[in-house]
Amino acid sequence: MISIISFITSPDFQEKLFPIKIIFGAVFGILFVAILVLLLKTRWLRKLLLEDLAEFFTFKPYGAKKGVKQWAKILKRLDTGLESEYKLALIEADSFLDEILIRMGFTGDSLEERFKKVTQTVLPNIEEVEEAHKTRNNIVHDPDYRLAQGEAREILSVYEKAFQDLDIL
Repeated sequence: MISIISFITSPDFQEKLFPIKIIFGAVFGILFVAILVLLLKTRWLRKLLLEDLAEFFTFKPYGAKKGVKQWAKILKRLDTGLESEYKLALIEADSFLDEILIRMGFTGDSLEERFKKVTQTVLPNIEEVEEAHKTRNNIVHDPDYRLAQGEAREILSVYEKAFQDLDIL
């Protein structure tokens, strides 16, 4: 046993291993750089680190700025004075809420199924949101459905409250 250790640690053997050590060191360096490049190209590292850091320092969910812009675009539709734009604003608000609930991890084939999984603690005005969703369904399924600007504003205020409760706005 001692002779094996002395052979391995002998300067002659170490000198013969030196080129192999260099080759393994180079392969390690190349693979390490490749792993870093691949991690930077995937969304995994960004999700793991950057999104968490952004949420920590801004006290808002990652991507909330995009949500504020999208909500402003929806509200701008009310200023047009066209009933078709009011209807489109409600449809977009409903789709936006659906997208947020999916991102939060609520599963289901439809928004109604996701509503069943949302609790009062997550969304205190869940009943009002469900009523607003019924109005959205009426708009989509009944082409003769009439929607006044005031009614559209009331329904959008329900969605706005929901977005505030979900820390999107």
